[in-house]
Amino acid sequence: MYLSRDLWTFTAGLRHRIVASAALGLLGVALGIARLALLGWLLAAVFAGATVSALTLPIAGVAVVIALRALVEYARTMLAHHTAFRVQARLRQRLYDHLVRLGPAYLTHQRTGPVASALVEGVQQLEVYFGQYLPQLVVAAATPVLIFAFVAFVDLPVAAVLVAGALVTLVAPAAWHGRDRAASLARNRAYAAFGAELLDALQGLATLKAFGQSGERASRLERKSRELFQSTMWLLGANTLGRGITDAGMAIGAAAALALGAWRVSTGAMDVAALLVILMLGVEVFRPLRDLRMLLHAGMLGTAASRGILDIFAARPAVVETAHATAAAPLTPTVTFEDVTFGYPGARRIAHDGVAFHVGAGERVAFVGPSGSGKSTVVRLLLRFYDPGAGRVLVGGRDVRELPLDELRRRIAVVSQDTYLFHGTVGDNLRMGKPEATPAELEAAARAANAHDFIARLPEGYRTVVGERGVRLSGGQRQRIAIARALLRDAPILVLDEALSSVDAESEALIQSALDRLMEGRTTLIFAHRLSSVIDADRIMVLDRGGVAETGTHAELMAHRGPYWRLMAPQLETGRRAGGPLAAASPSPDAVPHDGADGESTDSGVVRPSHLRWAEALPILAAMIRGYRARLVTTFALGVARVAALIAVGVLSALAVRAVERGAPFGALLVALAVTAPLAGLLHWLESWLAHDMAYRLLNDMRLALFRKLDALAPAYLTRRRSGDLVAVATHDVELIEYFFAHTVTPVLVAIIVPLAVLATLAVFGWPLVLALLPLLLYAAASPLIRRARIDRLGSHARELSGDLSAHTVDSIQGIGEIVAFQRERARGEELAARARAYLDARMPFLADLTREHTMHEAVTGLAGLAVIAAGASLVGAGRLDAPMLPVLTLLALAAFIPLWEVSQVGRQLADTLGATRRVHAIHSEPVPVRDGPGVPVETMDARMRTPLGGAAPAIELRDVTFTYPGRRRHALDGVSLTVPVGTTVALVGSSGAGKTTIAHLCLRFWDPSAGEIRLAGHDLRAWWLDDLRREIALVAQDTYLFNDTLRANVLLARPSASDAELAAALARAALADLIESLPDGIDTTVGERGMQLSGGQRQRVAIARAFLKDAPVLILDEATSHLDAVNEALVHQALDTLARGRTTLVIAHRLSTVRDADLIAVLHEGRIAETGRHDELLSSGGFYARLVSRQLAAVTA
Repeated sequence: MYLSRDLWTFTAGLRHRIVASAALGLLGVALGIARLALLGWLLAAVFAGATVSALTLPIAGVAVVIALRALVEYARTMLAHHTAFRVQARLRQRLYDHLVRLGPAYLTHQRTGPVASALVEGVQQLEVYFGQYLPQLVVAAATPVLIFAFVAFVDLPVAAVLVAGALVTLVAPAAWHGRDRAASLARNRAYAAFGAELLDALQGLATLKAFGQSGERASRLERKSRELFQSTMWLLGANTLGRGITDAGMAIGAAAALALGAWRVSTGAMDVAALLVILMLGVEVFRPLRDLRMLLHAGMLGTAASRGILDIFAARPAVVETAHATAAAPLTPTVTFEDVTFGYPGARRIAHDGVAFHVGAGERVAFVGPSGSGKSTVVRLLLRFYDPGAGRVLVGGRDVRELPLDELRRRIAVVSQDTYLFHGTVGDNLRMGKPEATPAELEAAARAANAHDFIARLPEGYRTVVGERGVRLSGGQRQRIAIARALLRDAPILVLDEALSSVDAESEALIQSALDRLMEGRTTLIFAHRLSSVIDADRIMVLDRGGVAETGTHAELMAHRGPYWRLMAPQLETGRRAGGPLAAASPSPDAVPHDGADGESTDSGVVRPSHLRWAEALPILAAMIRGYRARLVTTFALGVARVAALIAVGVLSALAVRAVERGAPFGALLVALAVTAPLAGLLHWLESWLAHDMAYRLLNDMRLALFRKLDALAPAYLTRRRSGDLVAVATHDVELIEYFFAHTVTPVLVAIIVPLAVLATLAVFGWPLVLALLPLLLYAAASPLIRRARIDRLGSHARELSGDLSAHTVDSIQGIGEIVAFQRERARGEELAARARAYLDARMPFLADLTREHTMHEAVTGLAGLAVIAAGASLVGAGRLDAPMLPVLTLLALAAFIPLWEVSQVGRQLADTLGATRRVHAIHSEPVPVRDGPGVPVETMDARMRTPLGGAAPAIELRDVTFTYPGRRRHALDGVSLTVPVGTTVALVGSSGAGKTTIAHLCLRFWDPSAGEIRLAGHDLRAWWLDDLRREIALVAQDTYLFNDTLRANVLLARPSASDAELAAALARAALADLIESLPDGIDTTVGERGMQLSGGQRQRVAIARAFLKDAPVLILDEATSHLDAVNEALVHQALDTLARGRTTLVIAHRLSTVRDADLIAVLHEGRIAETGRHDELLSSGGFYARLVSRQLAAVTA
């Protein structure tokens, strides 16, 4: 049996409920045995000549027993559901708390998919395990004892046979449990791997499309999906074989007991009345074992799912709060590193090697150094995400290991390099810094961070939803919200880790002024590449090769002409090369960036189910089966044969009793019974295997079709949806549709044929039998449809809430750094618990309805047997029916409910199936915003695009382009016209959110203009095939996305066919040699999910290497060097200059060094081109560009 000692520990405090559920189950078994025995006794009374009137009171008594059993079953099932929900809530909370303790040090090295799956689906799969499987296991184990205790009073030898059959049926499948368990673990791994791969693909879909690799990624997902299909079928092969053994064991046990009873009656050792009781007990006496068999799969899934959960619990935190850690009196805000040595797990080089420094109270100290020199590691050690291998980190003179984590982190406010915003409103994200902040305080912080104006222009202001990871905002806007968040925290120690890397020059000056005010009286650690961020620091420390290379003020270090001078001299040179005195820059209000991706106010980001009814859903689902007609027909035939075999077991048994009562030979009937009994199990195994094989092949097709649809919709659709929810649709929701294909199509057809055949047979023997059975049969058939709309609505709502729970979980895992740094662990956990409660609260009325339906079906089945006996007794009394035929007809009547019962059993799943189908259909119903054009001749296009033609031929041309993001109020671009001649470099500058990145995305046809047109090489972009278009353009995006793969694979994404020599050249030109040397497996090192094993600058260099490798005729550089230190920036700029020769280049940047030498500079302001010209021309005009440059020069020459 599937038992786990580790899972049992989670039931502490609730075990009395499991015991109570088992007790109710045993009472139900006893009442079930009593009901069947009383039916046998009634048949014996009819055999003895009792009239219907004489049996009125016993019939009423049997009806009472049936009703009592139904009530007990309802109470047991609802108790099971409530118990399971309580265990789920407790387990999910404990799992979340442990993940928080593990913190960023653990989660940075894990894939989000498996962790989120454990926290959501893994816990959900344990619902049946805790609520029903464990109690049913007790019931099944006790059933043989109950059978023996009852039947022994009837006949001891027959009781021995029945108990032997029950024990064999209970134990025999255990022979396959080892294989079943191994298969279930393999399937669980394949399921988690597919989910993780899909999440990675969805979050990086814009990158895949930019490189024309989404088709290849679909093929990779197809391989993962096929592995999932194969592991599922191995699991089902082992599982269904166990079911077949159980079915065969029950049928053989019942047949053997009846055969022995018939022989004993023929020898006079037992009377016919006792044999009739044995007959009615038959297969039904094994009912608890059959119920356990149906729950074995859930038990197996539960134990398999628990593996991922238990693996997380087995992980040990990188940092542990010591027992003697105590809160101190107010600490002086000083930071000290004493000979700190630290290396990341698995890294070839250590990050810090004897680092030592002291930052005094109120001191402003800057840390500079090349990318990957250990600057961000200082932050992680200070926040105690990790502990040093040697040395000490002290705050206020105390070792941070002696301070409670909350006490330590409460004193530190961080603006991190990788700004993470959660899916929620602007206000929600700001309140990460101060949960109790008033609207006035939010606005004051936003104004100080130069964020209020753009926030005010969002559709709902501070109540506007920013999307997952703030995807609906520009990079600069996200960073300003992060700065405002830190301002609200108002901590004595302030950490600015590349806080201004994505901010334009004008905003930088304003924000720097606000930060200067904030830093007064605070201890501030500044980690930056920009000279403007560090020039006014009290001291500057240069980190290099794991240590502090030099320390001093800006002036001292520049005079020393050491590592700092080499880092910063290029930025000073930029200022000197800016030209003579600037014309007076016209004053203007603070730049109010119009954000092309205005947030939305009330969108939860979860796929909402479409208003699809069953009448509309059935044709959609049926259409998917068309390619599997042969399998469907075979499955249907096997289903009919299986039910016929089960009916035959009962009918042959009844005919044997009839022969015994008449003194006729019954040997041939017993032989037929011996053949038919195991045949029922074999047919069930074959039917189940073929049905599931068809179903999971269809699910494989559905998953791939869903990804291809999302690929067609991306990236526009993904800005409105949450990746965690989309993964839930492609995994859990699609899995739920399996119930329709594997458990509904064939059973429904069988449920129509078998009852009709039974009614026709009963009609031959007398219409009163039909009238007695028909109303109850009609109710059983109609019961799955009663209140169907309500059940389906509840099921769809629960699927939506489950998707929201999955999305929130993914958001929490990927944003764990911010959650921990801002001490929002408890609040985020409460949000997670609230979503879990909402899901469970939605499930409870749904499950209550289905439980009532199930127990009513049970009662109706029992009443049907009773009604047929009563009607048959009247026919026997009237001489119109032979009494020995009544057991046969009674068992036939009960058999009519077998397929109806199976259809009723999937009622719950069908409601989930409709909800899942609605969500999948909602995605497929989305209109595709961008489609392939008819195509343009590309044979000579590459040469044309690379050849400078003196500006006569435009490579890229924007003609009066207007664009508004879907659902937004304002234009992101408004009448923009711009020509980029072949072989020239055109720079786009302007405030954050002015529309620069929007132009890049429109050039790649992520969207199409609302009005106007964009032309490439003389052809409207809408005429191009998308892959051909994107093959001509290499994009280096501001937010570099790296996949959870090797560094080699991430660079080869640009051109998979590249040779090793071409790859090495691209890596060298992107200044990645030192990084590769430091990685544990060199270029074949896995960079982690979203490249989180690398620094921001290192990730950006990987993106640049991709551009070199792609070797496209058009380059689009969107803040391509914003995260690079000056030395690497200079090296990369030289390489990019070389690459740009003979190519058309569109540069989007804030830094003067990046745009100064462009052939043309276009200044964007609020979605329009404010001015164009060369650098010197624009400086002398005193317009927007002059103001931007003056701000930047003022910052570096102050």
